[in-house]
Amino acid sequence: MFEIFVVLIYQSLSLVNFRNYEEASFGFSPEVNCFVGDNGSGKTSVLDAIYYLCFCKSYLNPIDSQNVRYDQPFMMLQATVQKHGDGDKLHLGLKVGQKKQFKRNDKEYGRLADHIGRYPAVFLTPNDIDLIKEGSEVRRKFLDGIISQYDRKYLDSLLDYNRALQQRNNLLRFFAENRTYDEESLYAWDSRLTAPGDYIHQQRAAFVESFTPVFNEIHQQVSGGAEEVSLFYESELHAHATEEILESSRSADRQARRTTQGIHKDELCFNINGHPVKRYGSQGQQKTYLIALKLAQSTFIEQATGVKPVLLLDDIFDKIDDKRVAALMELVSRQDFGQIFITDTHSERIPSLFRAIGADLRIFKIHQGTLLNEALTESNGT
Repeated sequence: MFEIFVVLIYQSLSLVNFRNYEEASFGFSPEVNCFVGDNGSGKTSVLDAIYYLCFCKSYLNPIDSQNVRYDQPFMMLQATVQKHGDGDKLHLGLKVGQKKQFKRNDKEYGRLADHIGRYPAVFLTPNDIDLIKEGSEVRRKFLDGIISQYDRKYLDSLLDYNRALQQRNNLLRFFAENRTYDEESLYAWDSRLTAPGDYIHQQRAAFVESFTPVFNEIHQQVSGGAEEVSLFYESELHAHATEEILESSRSADRQARRTTQGIHKDELCFNINGHPVKRYGSQGQQKTYLIALKLAQSTFIEQATGVKPVLLLDDIFDKIDDKRVAALMELVSRQDFGQIFITDTHSERIPSLFRAIGADLRIFKIHQGTLLNEALTESNGT
């Protein structure tokens, strides 16, 4: 873990044909940037553009072509980002029907995976309720997304595992459709899954062990200690290595025509007061749980990398009471989470909260993909 932290700051952002934006440019505050406007006006798209430049993909829609403005042939995102005192230029261009182009300081990446983790970010949106309500795949992606930002070997292992898993599944389907079987061919893919599978499991287990106390502390501060929460990592690899699991499940795999066991079946369990938050948590408790998860994610990445992630908060006030809202804003300000981008439909709610805690704030008013103002800057409540 790092002791000296670097603050990551987006200084400027320009959008061309991105979602409902024809063209827009923003100059940001190094502390808090607030986007206000009606639902569907384009507030969330600005946050997603920042995420796009951090991870080479949209948080909200992974199909690149669907992020291009309707009936337009291309889109472009550009930003200047300060890190270690230097200003990096990021560029993402996409022509419909062609491969996207991603550049850092005018140099194109040969492999987009090399960009992941360089500019860490944490995004919280209303859609993140899926982390609680949907299946285990969503929670595995949550784990993978965090660990991949600070462990390059983990990201490479994940890519290797998923490629080998797809080939093994293809082989199992081939056996079933052609009424044939070649154990040596299957074993060859088993061996390709073993090393990355074991490493992924080890790192997931280590992460959950380190992450849990950070999450518990932040949840207690946001909720005022109203609930007791916990995280549990379930995996068959706790007791057996990947190679053993694949061998013991071979008969079931042949029948199912897919790989039925392995780290791609792991689960991250979310509990509140000793019970699954999915079934026993109120809407407000579920929202508080999610907020604490994402703030803990930011803190953990900072500790692991030495870089404060950009914090992207979209419509976080729905379904939580005023007391928890106030505690959240105080926590975000006091803990110094780095640069914050936040949206709201109420033009005065966020500004008044940040004024009360003396934060530097820049306000952007958005209407139908258009920036209505040059941004109002308020420093230390003035």
